[in-house]
Amino acid sequence: MVSVTPSILVTSVLNPNMRVFDVAMRTEYGTSYNSYVVIGSEKIALIEAAHADFLDVYFAHLDEALEGRTPDYLVLNHTEPDHTGTVAALLERYPELKIVISRSGALFLKSIVNRDDLDCLIVSDGEVLDLGERSLQFICAPLLHWPDTMFTYCPEERTVFTCDFLGSHYCEPDTFDVKITYPAAYLSSAKHYFDSIMSPFSPAVRCGLDKVRALDVDYVCVSHGPILTRGCELERQIARYSKWATETGAGAGAGAGATGGSSCVPLRVPVFFCSAYGNTAALAEHIATGIRAALAGATVELYDLIEYDLAELRALMNASDAFALGTPTVNRDALGVVWELLAGIEGINFAKRPVAVFGSYGWSGEGVPHVVERLASMKAAVFEQQLRVKFVPTAADLAAAEDFGRQFAATITAAP
Repeated sequence: MVSVTPSILVTSVLNPNMRVFDVAMRTEYGTSYNSYVVIGSEKIALIEAAHADFLDVYFAHLDEALEGRTPDYLVLNHTEPDHTGTVAALLERYPELKIVISRSGALFLKSIVNRDDLDCLIVSDGEVLDLGERSLQFICAPLLHWPDTMFTYCPEERTVFTCDFLGSHYCEPDTFDVKITYPAAYLSSAKHYFDSIMSPFSPAVRCGLDKVRALDVDYVCVSHGPILTRGCELERQIARYSKWATETGAGAGAGAGATGGSSCVPLRVPVFFCSAYGNTAALAEHIATGIRAALAGATVELYDLIEYDLAELRALMNASDAFALGTPTVNRDALGVVWELLAGIEGINFAKRPVAVFGSYGWSGEGVPHVVERLASMKAAVFEQQLRVKFVPTAADLAAAEDFGRQFAATITAAP
């Protein structure tokens, strides 16, 4: 049995073969579902549960940790199914188990286990649960990355359980960061993890970092990936998150220069496009020229969707202050790669994002209006003009494209 301290035992489940998490997130290095047992002199608390697919393994680890004892509490730092998949089975095995959870988490959990008779202890920020010689303090940390997220801190053991925060989808047999065999792979997975689930909530990330820094901790027990220890990855991961949250938070859908953010941070206005015969590409180039002319100092780059990694472009799209998107029309629709890009929209922060749509077409030209409809459904601030050019753009069309870019840029600077 692996222990963090003599009073904190690890009941984690390893899943090294997972390659896709929650449908859309790649996990090249697998993952772990971390859970823990905190043993006081009077009471025992389980911290987190596990994914339902690993019920038998989880119970085997739990039995080893408990050694015949009965747990009193189950602390759920948030209710995402990979954390709560074994809750129903735990309640069957331990019917007197009291669930310690945030108020919003309790509402979610009822729908996850489909029970209205849950024995929940609703805790608020700063509340303390006494286990006898060990205590648990609960720290609200909403939007990291669910509304119900909280941290659990055991001051006597200088340990904080941070749920998904500061974690990674990275699986090695050893539990702690001091034995990471492939540091470059770990760093890559940690960055992808941040980009995928934390970057939309950069203000909450910065707040969460302040809360962790305010604690006296030697161990950060995350829900996925290696446990972080002082003197090893703990300080480094905090520094990384601080850097990443600053980078994404500067624009990250907030419209840094457009909506009252720091004027020292250049606006990011990428121009995405795909082009079958170079016609939409020509429009993109002139639109970018117009945007640059109207927004001095803005970062305005062209990105052919066929030439770049789509995951990188999705991250860039979500971190932009505004963007333009061009597509030809094929079979009365936008190209598939355009829909793949838009499938990566982070809906939480996308509302009011200034977006302009353009494209060349041959017969009917439905691609642009279809994309406009999709963006409008996501509450984007879609530029009211749509630039559509039939077949090869003329010199007048290209001049109109440049003017289109300038007019679109004016809506960005005028955004509320």
